[in-house]
Amino acid sequence: MVDKILIKNIKKSFTSGKEVRAVVDGITLTVGEGEFVAIVGPSGCGKSTLMKIIAGFEHPDEGQIEVDGVVRKGPNANGIVISQHGSVFPWLNVQQNLMFGLNGDEHGDKAALADHYAAMVGLKGFEKNYPHELSGGMLKRVEIARALVVKPEILFMDEPFSALDALMNLKMRTELLRILEEERHTVLLITHDVEEAIHLADRIVVLSPRPTTIQRVFEVPFTHPRKLSTPEAQTLKEDILRELGI
Repeated sequence: MVDKILIKNIKKSFTSGKEVRAVVDGITLTVGEGEFVAIVGPSGCGKSTLMKIIAGFEHPDEGQIEVDGVVRKGPNANGIVISQHGSVFPWLNVQQNLMFGLNGDEHGDKAALADHYAAMVGLKGFEKNYPHELSGGMLKRVEIARALVVKPEILFMDEPFSALDALMNLKMRTELLRILEEERHTVLLITHDVEEAIHLADRIVVLSPRPTTIQRVFEVPFTHPRKLSTPEAQTLKEDILRELGI
C-alpha cells in the first residue's frame, strides 16, 4: 500500500496563563492510500487537536505532516473535514449546499453533479428542500455528499455521527461504507465508539491519556460487511476497551 499521510513525531502544547499544557506528545503514524484509520482514546486526550494538525488547521510545535510526500503547511482542497457540529448552510437548499464548493469551470454541469451526489447518499427528491425541512440523519447525509462532491482525496471525520441516535448512527455507517465502495477515499475517523471503529476501519489507533501518545494499534482483519456480534469482533472490542482502561 502506497503511503498517503506521514505523521512524524508530532508534539503540541497550549499555554493558559502561566501554565503550559502538553496535549500531543510525539505521535508517529503512517496512513496508506485508500486506508480507513480510526482513532480512539479517552475524552480530552487530544484526538481532535491531532486531527486538526493532520488536516492543516493547527501547526505542531515539533514534527511535521506529509501528504503525498509534501510537507503540509495548512489546509487544502485534497482533504475535507466532516465534524460532529454540522456545517450545512441553513439559507441554501440541498442542491445549493452541494454546489457551494464547486468553484471553477472544470466541474461541468454543477447542478447535475450535485444531484448525482444527493442521490448517492439517498436524498433523491430532496434536492430543493432546505435544512429546516430535513431530519438530523438527512442533514448528515447532506454533509457527507457536500464533502464527496468536490472529490477529496482524504476525509477527516471528527465524530461525525455522535449526535445521531443508535439506529441512525448504524444506518449512516452502513451508508458510508457503501459510498466508499463506489469512491475510495483515504479516511481518518475520530470516535468514542469502539464498535463504530471496528465496523468501519482497517486499523484502530488507541491513544493514551493527555499528553497523548499512541498506546497501541489494532489491525481489523474482518471483510465487509462485518457482523459485530461474532466472537472475533467481540474479542477485538474487549481488547480495545482494555487498552482504554475499561
